[in-house]
Amino acid sequence: MSELLRVEHLKKYFANQKAVDDISFSVSEGEIFGLLGPNGAGKTTLIRMITGIFYPDSGSITFQGKPFDPIHDVRHIGYMPEERGLYKKMKIGEHALYLAQLKGLSRTDALHQVKQWFERLEMQSWWNKKVEDLSKGMSQKLQFVSTVLHEPKLIILDEPFSGLDPVNSNLIKDEIHRLAKNGSTILFSTHRMEQVEEICEKIILVNKGEKILDGTVGAIKQQFKQNHFRIGIPAPTEELLRHAPFDLIRTSEQQQIVQIREGKSTNDVLRYLLDQSIPIHSFEELLPSLNEIFIRLVGDTPAARQFQNA
Repeated sequence: MSELLRVEHLKKYFANQKAVDDISFSVSEGEIFGLLGPNGAGKTTLIRMITGIFYPDSGSITFQGKPFDPIHDVRHIGYMPEERGLYKKMKIGEHALYLAQLKGLSRTDALHQVKQWFERLEMQSWWNKKVEDLSKGMSQKLQFVSTVLHEPKLIILDEPFSGLDPVNSNLIKDEIHRLAKNGSTILFSTHRMEQVEEICEKIILVNKGEKILDGTVGAIKQQFKQNHFRIGIPAPTEELLRHAPFDLIRTSEQQQIVQIREGKSTNDVLRYLLDQSIPIHSFEELLPSLNEIFIRLVGDTPAARQFQNA
């Protein structure tokens, strides 16, 4: 895949606060990329530099292989901020048409796109309702439509599932995947790790304005795995555990969570259990969640506790 966006050594300071401190990453065309971090980590400041709202104090942004031009390139970007930016007194259909035309669509094209998206997200009956009458979830769907209907090359979604029920969350997830499949690049910002694991291919994790790690979700999980496995066997006896090539972490009647000891392999575990005539119903490696990885990296800090309680 071709590279759509490259951020190199970006820095942004407000008074004595380091909002973004020397962050670099790249995003490919058609990729769903996760920008992760707790509240106050610098995610929104990064996004505002990528969209031309803020200028970086230093560093560079490359868009479609050229230096980012806020005046011309912004038309190829759709940005859905976490804070709602809707005009409360406008009717929903008029609001969507107005925003579409601000993005350069003719009224005819805007009407076609808005009707198509309203149908896709089951919003047809809302056309003449006022924005102020919308629930939080309905407002979120309107913001999503307004972000994507001009078919931007880069779609930036800041906490897009906020206020959505499970049914509408799944609806938006399906649309995110469809947009990426059709060539749009998605930059997805959130502090909810479980959402990222469901939809993102690559991520960058930031905290206190600094990059902690980046890479594919699978590679990061492999990097931080701890040889934990779930084995479908009856609760082991003390005698069985005495010479086992693993340590018992958690036990239940028919499933055991174990950690394979250093220098031992899965084959050693299987061989040992078979030698003991233990019937094995299942054997599964347990990779750490992104939430667990973050907590392990930053330790017992307010940011880590925020992720733990999210």
